[in-house]
Amino acid sequence: MSSRKRIALSIAILAAIGVAAGLGATVWLHRDQRIVLQGAVIKQDADVKKQSPIAGVQISIQGAKVPIVATSDFSGFFKLQLPLGARPGESVVLDFRHPDYRPLEVPETVGHQLYIVSMSPVPKHKPAVPGPPIRLSNIRVRYSTQSERQVNIGSEVTTFEVKNQANVACNGQKPCSPDGRWKASIGSASLDAGQGNVFDNARVSCIAGPCPFTKIVADHYSHPSRTISVSVLGWSGTTTFLMQGEVFRREISNPVREMYPVIFGGSINFTLPPPAEGPSLEAEVNSVETIFPLGPNALVPWANCNVQVAKTQSRSYRCELMPGYRIVSH
Repeated sequence: MSSRKRIALSIAILAAIGVAAGLGATVWLHRDQRIVLQGAVIKQDADVKKQSPIAGVQISIQGAKVPIVATSDFSGFFKLQLPLGARPGESVVLDFRHPDYRPLEVPETVGHQLYIVSMSPVPKHKPAVPGPPIRLSNIRVRYSTQSERQVNIGSEVTTFEVKNQANVACNGQKPCSPDGRWKASIGSASLDAGQGNVFDNARVSCIAGPCPFTKIVADHYSHPSRTISVSVLGWSGTTTFLMQGEVFRREISNPVREMYPVIFGGSINFTLPPPAEGPSLEAEVNSVETIFPLGPNALVPWANCNVQVAKTQSRSYRCELMPGYRIVSH
């Protein structure tokens, strides 16, 4: 065999080894990856408006050697990581469990689709006390928000003079006119709005004398403040200035707001803005007006409520009616 043939054969063998190594790495990487199933659990109902998400559902794989369990969140979303070695196209049985819904076993084929699962509620038991269900009507949400406003409570005014004699040479004895020729004087004034108050929209104006030959040299009134002041330079005759400002007081209020939740069947839904405080549900219970403070855990005696806090700090509530209660219209 010639040298050229031996070199070509060696290159071919090395290339084959490289391909085999590459294939081996690809298979190894594939085997090391885990498939993740994603889906949502919703309430089974013919009316799509009543197919509310179900939170707290335990999802597992039937017969898995190593227990793998996921729990649905407020939106019903779940993410279930399959055991190492699971392949697309394989068959699995997913178990769905929730105390308020019928257990569900769902045969599925492993893939990359989204798995939407409907669960039917467990039939509600009759109330412990015989009789008709307790009627709820006129359900409302109440909360307060803290707001701040500036209230105009009056105004303050003062006058002051800049006393000076016109046409007197400065001779370098400050203060002088801006061009350094004439003797000048400075007049000042200040106002105090009082504790808890501020001045706003303050202004200063010349109201008498040779106003063109004056200049404001210290402005401490243009921005809101409890105290304001001004200094004016005058290099002609005596001038008179007026300083005035509107006085504002900062007030904090907690207005109560009310809204009606969205109700589909036995599901009550509403969202509160980030600054909402002291939320409560109000309802007529068998025609008796009653207030139910929600508190941090959203507990009311006639519904199971879940809360989700968004990144913006707004809060979404979903309350499912308990057995023995019925929502009625007026």
